Amino acid sequence: MTRYLPVGLEEALSLMLEQISPLDAEEVDLIDSVDRIAADDLYAAVNSPSVDASLKDGYAVVSDDVKDAGPANPVRLCLKGVMAAGGLEDIEVSSGSTVRILTGAKIPAGADAVVSEEFVRRDGETVIVLNFAEPGRNILLKGSDVALNSRIISTGDRLSPGMSGILAASGHSRIPCVKIPSTAIVATGDEVVAPGKPLPDGKLYASNITTLGAWCRRYGMKTTLRLVKDDADELRHTIETLSSETDAVITSGGAWTGDRDMVARVLERLGWRQVFHRIRIGPGKAVGFGMLNGKPVFILPGGPPSNLMGFLQIALPGLLKLGGYLNPGLPTAAVRLADDIVGSHDDWTQFIFGMIERNGELPVFHSLRGKSRLRSMAEAMAVAAIPEGRTVIPGGSVVPAQILE
Repeated sequence: MTRYLPVGLEEALSLMLEQISPLDAEEVDLIDSVDRIAADDLYAAVNSPSVDASLKDGYAVVSDDVKDAGPANPVRLCLKGVMAAGGLEDIEVSSGSTVRILTGAKIPAGADAVVSEEFVRRDGETVIVLNFAEPGRNILLKGSDVALNSRIISTGDRLSPGMSGILAASGHSRIPCVKIPSTAIVATGDEVVAPGKPLPDGKLYASNITTLGAWCRRYGMKTTLRLVKDDADELRHTIETLSSETDAVITSGGAWTGDRDMVARVLERLGWRQVFHRIRIGPGKAVGFGMLNGKPVFILPGGPPSNLMGFLQIALPGLLKLGGYLNPGLPTAAVRLADDIVGSHDDWTQFIFGMIERNGELPVFHSLRGKSRLRSMAEAMAVAAIPEGRTVIPGGSVVPAQILE
C-alpha cells in the first residue's frame, strides 16, 4: 500500500510493522543465546533438583524425633553416616537415628527434615539436637526449581543471563533463536567524509551513520556502512548490492525532493514497493519506508536530529520486529516534566530530547532544547513527545518517555 501524503506516526508504525516478519530461526550454544530472542517455546527436559535435596549442611532427621528439641531439652540421635551432593550413598534414617548431610545431597529415605549444623553438637557417634525441625525444614523438593515438562521460555522472550542458568538446569545446551538482522547503512552526499580522513572545507564527517551503526550494534546487529556520492548510478548499484547481502537497508540523507535528493527515485528504478514517504513527526518528517525484493528499506533524512529520530521511531522498531521482538521499539517509563515542553505545530507529533533526573518518586525529564544538535543527541537519556493536536504540555505533567539509556 503506497502513501504519498504524510501519514501519522501510529499509522506509519502499523503500516511498517505489518510488512515485516521475523527472520528464520537458528540454533546457538546456550552461552551465546544471551540477549537473543527465542524462536520457539522450550520445556524442561528434567527435574531440577532431580531429587529432594538438602538446603543446608546439617543432619537429616525424622521430624517427630526432634519436635520438642531445644537447649533445655536436647535430643540424642545415633549417627549412621554421611551423605554428600552427587554421592551414591543411600543410608536410611529411622526413628532415633540421623545422617550427616551436606548442602545439595539427596535426602535419605525415612528423613523428612534437616536440622542445621549450628543447632547440633557432636559427641562421638552421638548427635545432640538442640532445636526442632518441622517436616520439610531445609529441604528443596524435587523439581522445585524446574519441573519436568514445564515451559521455561516462550517464543519472543529475550534471554537474560539468569535465564541461561534456568535453561542449563532444565537440560538445554542449544537454543533456537531468531537470527540477528544484518543491516546496511548508506550515507549519501558529496559533502560526507569518512571519519579518520582529512576534512576539506565545506565537508563534514559521517556522524549520522556512525550513530545509527552504534545503535544497531547495541542490539547485536552486524552493520555495513557505506558512503556514496550524489551519483544516481553509484547509489543504485550500492543499494542493489547491499540489499542482496543484508537483511535490511537504511539510507541516510537525500530523502527529500531537492535536485540531489535522489534516494526515492533510485529506489523506484530498482522496483521497490513504497509504503509511505513523509510522516507527521518533527524532527524526521522526510522518513520513508518500503520493501525491495522482500527486504525492508528505510529512508532517513540527513539532518542529525531528523536522522536519529526517524531511526528511533521507525527504523529501529522495524529492525527489532525483523529480529523477533514481540514489542519492538524503545522501552518507555513515566516521567514528570521539569518544565513546559513546547512544540511548533499542532498537526504533527513533536519529539523532545531530554535528560533524566532520578531523585524522587518519579524520574524528572529536563528538556535539552537550546543545546547544539549533536550535543543534545549525545547527552539525551530519554525522548518525550507532544502528540498531534497539542503544542504545549505543562511542567509537572506526568507523561510517557522513551528511554535511551
